[in-house]
Amino acid sequence: MVMFKRTTREDTKLLKVVNELLRVLGKEKVLSGIEDRLCYSYDGTKQKALPDIVIRPNTTSDVSITLKVANKYEIPICARGAGTGLSGGAVPLQGGIVFDLKGMNKILSICPEDFIATVEPGVVTKHLQDEVAKHGLFYPPDPSSAAFSTIGGNVAECAGGITGLKYGVTRDYILALEIVLPDGSIINTGRKTLRSVTGYDLTRLFIGSEGTLGIFTKITVKLIPKPEKIDTLAAFFCERDNAIDAADLVIENNIVPRTLEFMDQMSISAVRGYGGVTLDEDVKALLLIDIDGTGENIKHDLSVVESACKKKNALRVKVAETSKEREAIWAVRRSISPALYNIAPHKINEDVCVPRSRIKELLQKVDQLNDKREIYVANFGHIGDGNVHVNIMFKDEPGQEEIAEKIVHNIMVEVIKLGGTISGEHGIGNKKSQFMDLEILPKELSIMKKLKDFFDPKGIMNPGKLFPSSA
Repeated sequence: MVMFKRTTREDTKLLKVVNELLRVLGKEKVLSGIEDRLCYSYDGTKQKALPDIVIRPNTTSDVSITLKVANKYEIPICARGAGTGLSGGAVPLQGGIVFDLKGMNKILSICPEDFIATVEPGVVTKHLQDEVAKHGLFYPPDPSSAAFSTIGGNVAECAGGITGLKYGVTRDYILALEIVLPDGSIINTGRKTLRSVTGYDLTRLFIGSEGTLGIFTKITVKLIPKPEKIDTLAAFFCERDNAIDAADLVIENNIVPRTLEFMDQMSISAVRGYGGVTLDEDVKALLLIDIDGTGENIKHDLSVVESACKKKNALRVKVAETSKEREAIWAVRRSISPALYNIAPHKINEDVCVPRSRIKELLQKVDQLNDKREIYVANFGHIGDGNVHVNIMFKDEPGQEEIAEKIVHNIMVEVIKLGGTISGEHGIGNKKSQFMDLEILPKELSIMKKLKDFFDPKGIMNPGKLFPSSA
């Protein structure tokens, strides 16, 4: 837990801030007790840093009022949705105020005729998907945390997910934003239309900004017609490269699956037996593939996919015949992250992305970097678009964490050499900020920093995130 020693002067300032916020917002929206603040001190990275104040807004006005006070006293601000992020974005590294945005959870409108919906940032992703499905519509971004992550957090981190190959990521479905800037002023970017090319695209500038430029209070998303049907196929392999070759052959046959997921031997070893999952001992790699569309299209595409897997020496190919079988297949994929803790108690989950044609090289490099097998590495993820989750796991033994961190650094170097990116979907936060200058050249990084300084001249918005300390 990160605790900050404060001077008497700083304590006096915080007391003024608390009293002012209590006066303008009311005690039900302002929390300053230690037991409340502890609940907002961490995210999915398991880092902990204690905020000084927690604000639970219900309206855009609440957010605006709070930011005006924070700007006046130069108090750090950190926005938080469900706290599921994996890069440290919701951890209040410098204390200050944490916004708990879960209370702003209304779906404000669904307009089937316009293919749009407008929501508040605290709406849970799966809830939005379920509600628009009642209108025959589909909101495609589907992070693994969809059942509890919020739309606001998804937009802040530009979340990806398993459907990214066919449908894209969060940024591809955001049309307009209402944003409260650090000084408390409110702006609206984009339009509630499926097309708008007027002026600079400020909407996209804010997507993925990780709470460093402003706070989203309304989000308008694009929807598409819900696919008629989804079928699922699992292909089992005795060699990792065969699975990768099969995935390549699927794409070469002009089939773009809804999902194209990969698991390596370590991932399979972890899930085998976890939560009742059964996988034969000869299985060393696995592809999980969803095909969606109309009945006739799916029948054709499944046939092509099955043929591609068999041509690349699949041991077995299983097509789910029922919804129960489909659920059983996907239970294997959902089990990976928790099951990995059976191998080692500590895990660094990286989400690197390389061109699809370089996936084999990436995994070979990862093998070489861990050639002494001093720690454990499991690779799985969205092989269809090159987004691989490289999980580096280590034990509570002297030197293990240092070895793991060194391997992570070297993986990032290799990813950039392969033309890839250090983050395909989790964002940068503070966990990856040290690697930013591996990918972003000094001129481009300088432009980003100038944009940050323009919107947030006092540096109160999520300090310590995104930029390397040298920037």
